[in-house]
Amino acid sequence: MVIHDVIPSENMFGYRNKMEFSFSDRRWYMPEELDRKDRGDGFALGLHVPGSFSRVIDVEECLLQHKTGNQILAEVRKYAKQSGIPLYNSKTHDGFWRFLALRYSAAFNEWMVNLVTSEKNRDILLPLTDMLENRIKDIKTVVNNVTSRKASIAVGEQENTLWGDGYIQDRIGPFTFRISANSFFQTNSRAAEKLYQKVMEYADLTGREMVLDLYSGTGTIPIFMSGMARRIIGMEISRSAIVDAQTNCDLNDVDNCSFVYGDIREKLPGINTKPDVLVIDPPRAGMHKDVLTQAMALSAKRLVYISCNPSTMARDLGQLAENYEIVEIQPVDMFPHTYHIEAVARLWLRE
Repeated sequence: MVIHDVIPSENMFGYRNKMEFSFSDRRWYMPEELDRKDRGDGFALGLHVPGSFSRVIDVEECLLQHKTGNQILAEVRKYAKQSGIPLYNSKTHDGFWRFLALRYSAAFNEWMVNLVTSEKNRDILLPLTDMLENRIKDIKTVVNNVTSRKASIAVGEQENTLWGDGYIQDRIGPFTFRISANSFFQTNSRAAEKLYQKVMEYADLTGREMVLDLYSGTGTIPIFMSGMARRIIGMEISRSAIVDAQTNCDLNDVDNCSFVYGDIREKLPGINTKPDVLVIDPPRAGMHKDVLTQAMALSAKRLVYISCNPSTMARDLGQLAENYEIVEIQPVDMFPHTYHIEAVARLWLRE
């Protein structure tokens, strides 16, 4: 097995197309801010202290996002603070303001503002929406995700579009993708193109293959492969991602991709066609053991495994190695200034 040198990111700053900021009334004070602690100003809109889900550092400027994102961050902070509406408290689970999630498309210069709250209240959110629309011209849409879940996740059980279409568009390589608030999309668009080029290389397509893509998201990998494969089936548990994937196929005039909605553990046994190539791009937790067993039983001749978590990747590859030879691994730096790394592995079915 060969492990190649890391492919670097072109941009070291402003590279992220998505940032999530948390509201909290339990602000973490930096050393230079300790004199403010006694004033009772516990307001914070920013990032969690490492290892803590209840303490948040108030962030005025994030260098990993485009500078307009910091302007949006400042406007939302000012409005929420002046509104007098309580911030969410992760201990008591009371409060209205929960998260601010920003998405940006450098290709089209479009912003999505996603206000995540504990309940639906348009009277509170529409004045903020109007203000953002008037002051920041590059905002294309504002949405409100509503969640009553206690988990600290910026995903709503209900989504309301406050202004615009409810989505933005981005481009990776020659392809255009529609992105909704809760759809998965690689956070570094420029580095993602390098990642997908490596996936294509490892898949070694000739135009005759049937490809099965597990955890297909908004259809980025199937669409990238569409010109070099006979047929591609994607599987995804997020309904909004499936809708986006089908729309993205239409946007790019792709007609050989189809998508299966549902839990892969339940849906994978229903795939009757044996794939020539299997693509697996699981979440950070890696593959569920049942899915991994089912995937190995398909005996695809070539397998491409993509991961953002080296530890779960090592675990899954360790089991796949029972049936597959791990030929090579290519790390790609998708997350400059962090210890995180994306990696692509090429596997061949053992004779």
